[in-house]
Amino acid sequence: MIELTLPYPPSVNSYWRSVRVGNRNQVLVSEAGRKFQAAVRHAVMLAKCMEQYSGRLSVEVMLHPADKRKRDIDNSLKSLLDALGKAGVYIDDSQIDKLVVVRQAQCTGGKCVVKVIPTGVE
Repeated sequence: MIELTLPYPPSVNSYWRSVRVGNRNQVLVSEAGRKFQAAVRHAVMLAKCMEQYSGRLSVEVMLHPADKRKRDIDNSLKSLLDALGKAGVYIDDSQIDKLVVVRQAQCTGGKCVVKVIPTGVE
């Protein structure tokens, strides 16, 4: 199991950006998304997660917003799960069989506490 304390994830609306490249639009990870990915990589490194999970997983997410704004809690999941995969925690988020997301009390700056638990089911 790995437990990480991360910054509050960017919403899916701010994670992606559409940019014009030549005569077509291309969707890229935004600056906010790249900063979040870097923070996740750093947290994974500090947690000394040496082995990438390859089996089935359960993920628990505790979201602590920074303020009282209305937020859809599912709007932050895509960026979080994508960043965990890019950081090498697992191969792909399709390995996740159980996903629990709970909104917690707000805290200064906001944060996200994530537990990734191998289930032993293949």
